[in-house]
Amino acid sequence: MSTVHITDVILRDAHQCLIATRMRTEDMLPICPKLDRVGYWSLECWGGATFDACLRFLRQDPWERLRELRKHLPSTRLQMLLRGQNLLGYRPYADDVVEAFVARAAANGMDVFRIFDALNDLRNLETAIAAVKRAGKHAQGTLCYTVSPVHSIEGFVEQAKELAKMDCDSIAIKDMAGLLTPKATYELVQAIKASVKLPLHLHCHANSGLSEMCHLKAVEAGCDHIDTAVSSFAGGPSHPPTESMVIALRDLGYTVAIDLKLLEEIAAYFWEVRLKYHRFEPEYVGPDPRVHLHQVPGGMISNLYHQLKEQGALNRLEEVLAEIPKVRQDLGYPPLVTPTSQIIGTQAVINVLSNKRYETITNEVKRYLQGGYGKPPAPVNEALRQKAVGTEEIIDCRPADLLLPEMESLRAQIGELAQSEEDVLIYAMFPDIGRQFLEQRAAGTLQPEPIEPPAELCPPQIAPTEFNIHLHGETYHVRITGAGPKHQAERHFYMVVDGVPEEAVIETLDEVVLTGGTEGAVPRRLTSRRPKAQGEGDVTLAMPGNIVEVLVKEGDPVKAGDPLLVVETMKMETEVQAPIAGRVTHIYVRKGDAVTPQETLLHIEP
Repeated sequence: MSTVHITDVILRDAHQCLIATRMRTEDMLPICPKLDRVGYWSLECWGGATFDACLRFLRQDPWERLRELRKHLPSTRLQMLLRGQNLLGYRPYADDVVEAFVARAAANGMDVFRIFDALNDLRNLETAIAAVKRAGKHAQGTLCYTVSPVHSIEGFVEQAKELAKMDCDSIAIKDMAGLLTPKATYELVQAIKASVKLPLHLHCHANSGLSEMCHLKAVEAGCDHIDTAVSSFAGGPSHPPTESMVIALRDLGYTVAIDLKLLEEIAAYFWEVRLKYHRFEPEYVGPDPRVHLHQVPGGMISNLYHQLKEQGALNRLEEVLAEIPKVRQDLGYPPLVTPTSQIIGTQAVINVLSNKRYETITNEVKRYLQGGYGKPPAPVNEALRQKAVGTEEIIDCRPADLLLPEMESLRAQIGELAQSEEDVLIYAMFPDIGRQFLEQRAAGTLQPEPIEPPAELCPPQIAPTEFNIHLHGETYHVRITGAGPKHQAERHFYMVVDGVPEEAVIETLDEVVLTGGTEGAVPRRLTSRRPKAQGEGDVTLAMPGNIVEVLVKEGDPVKAGDPLLVVETMKMETEVQAPIAGRVTHIYVRKGDAVTPQETLLHIEP
């Protein structure tokens, strides 16, 4: 029997799936000496959503996390997930940004780069693979597995051959939605191994309930490496448990060089860590065989659930799940993985909640239909493409070929806030959040979100009301600790929001403004005094979002279809267009505002 190697995803994909990527560096480092001795082929610990979460929620430098993990895991390969030309963001970057990012990741300690493209457009992997090879690191070319009328084993085998020609060191099958079945796994692995003489890795999520069987059939067909998760962070939208797979494979006669006694201690440690982050757990983490019908990955389901719940539209989840395959078909059957999962999911929600398919089309769908992300696996709906991009030229080359070098301009834009090339890349990945992070770091005001509100903030003599608020896909833990007299014109409510003391002043039934908390805290406006939309000249949204840009001024004349606003919803940007011709008489929003459905964002007088 042959040897099977294990890549454990406990420090990246496991907590990304089960606790919304919230595990902090300080909860990883104490267990690293044991992780370093277990015998893993590699530890996946960076990339994916971890970079975003470090900046957005944890207020930690993701580059510092990588350096600390490298220092505490001296004997183990570190592995990351890289979205090809999209790196860790949601758009294609110029080649010089990709090259700079890979070079800095390698210099800071990364060993294995698992590189994928959401469309399986291998042109979008060329620059990243070449950069990894120049850095002397391991380039792992990745096939995003999906099921559609245009995807086949023969097609995946041809892509595997192309990845081998691109000088990849290994190949990975990435089953992000848990769509593999045991039979399909065996046939796919067997076909690739017969055609390509490179080590083969299998990454298969457990949400369908079939992953352990798929891993076993993969190994039987010749797969050399499998991805697993320590049992305390396994199952559901995560991965098969490491310990169980090691025991099963050894029982079948395979060699698996893993220290099970040490794994037991590691699992016990991570059970305690998981309890610490329990409020970020999805409401249901069991198997969901329906994934074979709607093909929606577990993380995407969670986002849809929260988006619909906060609008009181959770009863329409089944409609959205039915709409997603239709949008996917219109877009040429792309695999549902970042960023295509967000692109399709957001458009499906808008289609359902507005009750009018494609009346509003997100900027990302427009860019996709124009070819800005690469070549779709199948022809797209031409009527939809014509509606979205009109007479604009369709991109048929590698999209990055049209991008000018960016690094010099990025350095100029962020200026002295960037103390290193890594800081410039923070800004490159997420300009708004990155700039805010660097500004707060410079001012010494970085404040991570709390894991649990400290008990001392709720004095025992006051019986608090405690609840969670789901807002724009995020959860806020609120405790009400007191209230002012009802007869006051402005009634004060005293509360703790995510561990930070706040004071809510109820001025009218339409507005709540939270002030107080840490020194220098910005008041939080939870709702607004914007009027409810009533007429055809009142511009509103079908779902919550944040204002990215206001493109008009009061007094401007507009024609029907003219762009008025750019709004971010579910990490995707949508251009809000004028429903009628007329003159803009009132604007109720500004850049950075959070907005909700049925609010009037601006008014056009016919």
